[in-house]
Amino acid sequence: MNRGPQIGRSAGDHLTKASIAWGNPPEWIVALAEACGRSSQSAVAKQLDYSPATISQVLSNNYRGDLGRIEEMVRGALLAETIICPALGELARNSCLDWQGKPYAATSSHRVQMYRACRSNCPHSRISGTQTQGEDA
Repeated sequence: MNRGPQIGRSAGDHLTKASIAWGNPPEWIVALAEACGRSSQSAVAKQLDYSPATISQVLSNNYRGDLGRIEEMVRGALLAETIICPALGELARNSCLDWQGKPYAATSSHRVQMYRACRSNCPHSRISGTQTQGEDA
């Protein structure tokens, strides 16, 4: 297995790979490919909380999972896009998704507030249904 930079590979290889696979890639795919070229696919994957293999599949237009979620993570983490959270105000899109994924835990009032806000018909929520389970508070 080859590790590290490979002789003859340039930073534009990720963008070339994406352009070939996507044809005319959307801006968030271009941003993802450019970020991988600036640092590494592994570093970008870690920043987005995905595996390097997933990032490779997305760039190759072969990913079978929730591409919309990855797009939102890229838009928040790499393109600095924000949403208006009903509970917190302006919030990065990827942080919004992180909050939605957290299970209920009464460790702080803020955590409980966010759990409820994400499940109370928030316009940005990707959670199906609005049932809040596990709450005692």
